[in-house]
Amino acid sequence: MEFSGTYTPFKREELMQRVQMQISERRFIHVLGVEEAAVALAAKYGCSQEKASIAALTHDYAKERSDDEFQLIIKKDGYNLELLEYGNAIWHGLVGADIVQRELGIEDEEILTAIRLHTTGAAAMSLLDKIIYVADYIEPNRTFPGVKEARELALVDLDEAVAYETKHTLQHLINQEQKIYPKTIETYNRWVVNN
Repeated sequence: MEFSGTYTPFKREELMQRVQMQISERRFIHVLGVEEAAVALAAKYGCSQEKASIAALTHDYAKERSDDEFQLIIKKDGYNLELLEYGNAIWHGLVGADIVQRELGIEDEEILTAIRLHTTGAAAMSLLDKIIYVADYIEPNRTFPGVKEARELALVDLDEAVAYETKHTLQHLINQEQKIYPKTIETYNRWVVNN
């Protein structure tokens, strides 16, 4: 896919190179898998394939930044300081979107929101938000119990795929006794309980 220049100043190859320089090879393979899944879902559900590609390629751009860098940005840029109680799993989406905007010049709010929400989801999600959230979970390199069901669901009903992922992610966090970010609970209440 060639980019139109509307949403990013870079051609696809350039954007891929910039992302690749920021992350490990293993993470980059994941990113390409998310792009593949996101573009396919965008085609199926009538979303911009270009936006899906850009959001997928950049969703983990900040994933391997240091905790110190994230903490500094959270303090300096006026985030709610309660965010400091969470780790990279939350920061790389929420704060990562601002890093993408600053370093890659991507200004499209729909793309940036999809990056922000790709790990937590939200009660209100756009079609692109749902696509990136689900694509990150079902990309072809993922191998965990339930991923096959999640992939099948994503091809039939995107909202049901959001609910499935949210429920299983929450169960995993509870089993690991990890602190749960409030937006994840909001996502659960909206997409699992009230769907």
